[in-house]
Amino acid sequence: MKTEIFWMREALAEAESAADAGEVPVGAIVLLDGEVIGRGQNRVLRDLDPTAHAEIVAMRAAARHRNNYRLTGCELYVTLEPCAMCAGAMIHARIQRLVYAAADPKAGAAGSVLEVLNHPRLNHQMLITGGVLGEPSGELLRQFFRQRREASSDPQA
Repeated sequence: MKTEIFWMREALAEAESAADAGEVPVGAIVLLDGEVIGRGQNRVLRDLDPTAHAEIVAMRAAARHRNNYRLTGCELYVTLEPCAMCAGAMIHARIQRLVYAAADPKAGAAGSVLEVLNHPRLNHQMLITGGVLGEPSGELLRQFFRQRREASSDPQA
């Protein structure tokens, strides 16, 4: 049986591909019964789409695979704690379980900043596991933003 670490490495590979394309390095996968049915990475810049976060891209692919926007029984692995938009989409899709790597102290909606997921007044609750490969995921993000800051302050660039 494949572990949470195995699946988070799959999401990290998506994040690394996003970074290679100049996007914020966040990656996601959707699993159903131990099979990847959706993959996503941030595509905001490439698609000129403010909703093209990794989680949304992965859930769109999974919904097409299932021919149903409801993703009941599915798990979503993502390298960064979801924002409010992605959390709302996960609730609407009825994701069964969220596994995320790094917490997001600026926009996290699974408890870091907001409690969108599993809010007691909502009709859908999901299992949440945070911190799986949190350090490598966080380091990938820190490195990406460090390089962007350095490039923007370089007068030769």
